[in-house]
Amino acid sequence: MIHEIYTTKNFQKIFLENYLKEYIIQIKMAEIKQITNFLDEELKTAQVEDTSNNGLQVAGKIEVRKIAFAVDACVEVFEKALEAGADMIIVHHGMSWADSLKYITGINYNRIKLLIKNDVSLYASHLPLDMHDKYGNNIQLAKILELDNIEDFGNYHGTAIGKMGCFNHDITIEDLKKILENKLNTKCTAYKFGKDKIKTLGIVSGGGSLALNEAVQKNLDCFLIGEAPHQSYHKAKEGRMNVIMAGHYETETVGVKALMPLLEEKFGVEVVFIDAQPKY
Repeated sequence: MIHEIYTTKNFQKIFLENYLKEYIIQIKMAEIKQITNFLDEELKTAQVEDTSNNGLQVAGKIEVRKIAFAVDACVEVFEKALEAGADMIIVHHGMSWADSLKYITGINYNRIKLLIKNDVSLYASHLPLDMHDKYGNNIQLAKILELDNIEDFGNYHGTAIGKMGCFNHDITIEDLKKILENKLNTKCTAYKFGKDKIKTLGIVSGGGSLALNEAVQKNLDCFLIGEAPHQSYHKAKEGRMNVIMAGHYETETVGVKALMPLLEEKFGVEVVFIDAQPKY
């Protein structure tokens, strides 16, 4: 009887050890270089002129099992990503802009220290993710609104970063605001200087007011952006343009979210979205 118990316990131990080994082998992972190379190629990172230093901004551990996605590179996002067990963070707004990391002090130091200490990588994609024809913020917004006849729009240094299209029926500004508020979990404001009912719409996410003149010139019925600077009010008024501001943050969650199933399927990694919505 004692021999039988001893044998059974050994068998259970061996079985458990083998099961755990097999489980560990089955855990999906990818190398950071594979992921960044894929993203650089897919998003055409090197081809896009931008003040953001797009691509891998902080290199962490080689093996990646879980990726966190967020809009902004900030301590709140980093801490939440660490709590979620992420090895890599992919954001729209990175830490490195032009020579913004010329001095690694203060806020820069605290952010970089947190990533390096925990061996977590940071990848940023600003304009490449705004303008991408499949995963970009603006095409995703156009799809959410079910626009037809989608075309490039929003010239920035000779490159279109936004989209424009039309609804299959006339829609009021208030109805459009309600759709956006429901889909993006946001609160919209608007300049109502144009037609009461709209059919054509231009979209440039985030701080997209740079394309306001273009929206007027192309005789669009409405222009959708994230937020607008003070001077845009009178430009919209004089151009008789309807402008909806749906939130800088909120209009730029959709691009990083679109990348999540892509990388999950491509590399078999876990993915999680980190929400750090600004509160005003």
